[in-house]
Amino acid sequence: MGHVVGVKFRKQGQIYYFDARPYVVQKDESVIVKTEEGIGLGRVVDLRTTPPAGVLEKNLKPIFRLATEDDLRDQKENLTLADEAFTSCRDCIVTHNLEMKLVDVEVYFDRSKMVFYFTAPGRIDFRELVKDLVRAYRTRIELRQIGVRHETQMLGAVGNCGQVCCCRRFLRKFEPVTIKMAKDQNLFLNPAKISGVCGRLLCCLAYEKDTYADFQKRIPKMGKKFQTSLGAMRTLRSNLFRDSIVVITEDNEEREVSLDEWQEIVSGKRIERSVNIHVKPNAAKGSASVVVQEADGCQPAPVNQRRDRNPQVPGEKAKNPVRPPRSKDSRPEDSRSRDARKQKKSPPTTAPSAEKKKNDTGMPESIDSPGSKDGTAQKPGSKRRKPVRKRRPRKKTAPQKTSSS
Repeated sequence: MGHVVGVKFRKQGQIYYFDARPYVVQKDESVIVKTEEGIGLGRVVDLRTTPPAGVLEKNLKPIFRLATEDDLRDQKENLTLADEAFTSCRDCIVTHNLEMKLVDVEVYFDRSKMVFYFTAPGRIDFRELVKDLVRAYRTRIELRQIGVRHETQMLGAVGNCGQVCCCRRFLRKFEPVTIKMAKDQNLFLNPAKISGVCGRLLCCLAYEKDTYADFQKRIPKMGKKFQTSLGAMRTLRSNLFRDSIVVITEDNEEREVSLDEWQEIVSGKRIERSVNIHVKPNAAKGSASVVVQEADGCQPAPVNQRRDRNPQVPGEKAKNPVRPPRSKDSRPEDSRSRDARKQKKSPPTTAPSAEKKKNDTGMPESIDSPGSKDGTAQKPGSKRRKPVRKRRPRKKTAPQKTSSS
């Protein structure tokens, strides 16, 4: 039997752990414990031999005693008082014309304090309201403003999935939920679909955020074009449940590829698949053709075995094996005799004479650049451009003076 017990004071409240020694406590029993707020009555919901993670055993407080019949009777009276206080406080809110909504009322076991939970769009001046409540119940009054999520947790509601909201059933601590979680899960960003009863993002979006974050790291970027061993492909969409992506080929054909196969075709590694290889001898001496046919019924691809001893699988890049360099003597006789015949037929090349040729105009022309004086070659059939002559400026003569007699 575990000596560490988890106690809950409210149905939708958090679980607090205490040390049950020296008492023997069963599940669903009521116990009296001392807290910072005073003495409280709670129900045992968990039995453990060791405290949970994050809780040290030396920090556990012992339970005060087991609850008796009188304690349970007092607790029922407190619940009745909470219902009356709820009605009375709501009437006072209407009287003072305050923009606030009362959610719940909690009465401590020893009636040392009453807590009124409410929601409001902004700050509320409820000093007059507190005075009325203190005058009516003669105890400490606390008005605590909560958010819409805690309101749904206290009241309860039915979610979009058809079940009671998670915050009402088991969720006790609210984690931040962002719109990025909905984007990673490829959900439509429709507020009516991804929002809960409280008007905030669904809390269940955070349940699988680690799974989707790991999947997003492993998949390629959507809409990007990749060069693979099967040709150019563009990624379209991903599928977490099948651990695959959908790509479109150059032939505008969609194909679903698993992530393991995608890594192989992108890295250029050989894909293991069932391939039928048939060797057919040719009429030529010392040559043969290899016909490679995939199991899915692709067209056969003949490969010359003499040139490439590694047959090429359709859809895979050709692999050129590295061959050792051959010397001139290791060449076959046919190639050596062919080179000798070419050397006999080719006329001897003579160096150009150093004499300068003359063009049609009779002017000497350079050997390196025939057809022009400045060394630029002239195109055949084009007219030679005449040099532009510069006009000499006329001398200005002073006007002659005429003598008048």
